[in-house]
Amino acid sequence: MKTTLSGKKVSRMGQGTWMMAENSNLYKHEIESLRTGIESGINLIDTAEMYADGNAEILVGDSIKGYEREDLYLVSKVYPFNAGRDNIFKSCENSLKRLQTDYLDLYLLHWRGSIPLLETIECMEELKSKGFIRNWGVSNFDLDDMKELLSIDNGKNCITNQLLYHLGSRGIEFDLYPFMKSVNMKLMAYCPLAQAGYLRDEILNSNILRSIAISYNTSIYVIMLSFLLSKELVIPIPRTSKKKHLLENIKALDIELSDEELALLDEEFPAPKYKTTLDIV
Repeated sequence: MKTTLSGKKVSRMGQGTWMMAENSNLYKHEIESLRTGIESGINLIDTAEMYADGNAEILVGDSIKGYEREDLYLVSKVYPFNAGRDNIFKSCENSLKRLQTDYLDLYLLHWRGSIPLLETIECMEELKSKGFIRNWGVSNFDLDDMKELLSIDNGKNCITNQLLYHLGSRGIEFDLYPFMKSVNMKLMAYCPLAQAGYLRDEILNSNILRSIAISYNTSIYVIMLSFLLSKELVIPIPRTSKKKHLLENIKALDIELSDEELALLDEEFPAPKYKTTLDIV
């Protein structure tokens, strides 16, 4: 199952790398998981200069050896304090070196900092013109941030906003997600399996979620991913260091939840009817 990002075909689900490359004993398993994903058609891999102090990018670089670069879609992120003219070009160069690639398909501002958005946008456009990145976007931007971004020259060249989004964290559905849909902007959902957030135990103990999972002979994690895959313009990017879990996650691509099942999930984990603080990890 494919979608497009800036005209390039990408898998409807990606692979995240947050909290990977932090334990040398898991390194071989993490490479195996990422490669299994690639060989299963999951060609979008998300990382960041922040993750494991750059070691997650090295992990991705080691994992993609032997694959055709044009068949992959690599995403990385720049720290907010590096997102200005003084540091962003060196940050991008370092990410490319660690990833062992000549370009990024997508470069994200990890979250908003003190550097003016206009300066960051100008730098992103310069990186594009030099061929170091194909496209750029943002992460952890709320509605006001997005409106401001799109009002700036070349701000409309932003192709995505990466956000924490899962069945138990639906605050963005009140206003941010509808706005993104109105401008046809893809939403990359991190922590789609509730790896972070106080609702994790409540989700995992849900009888409704468990019963739907049983009806498909699968796990509740697969149903959580299927829930996000049912949403327009959403690309979940689950992270796993185990091949077994990666193969389980992929099953979500073959499940289409019914209207009745989605209604049950809406009732069990309703989206808020008012503005809430943006969830960020």
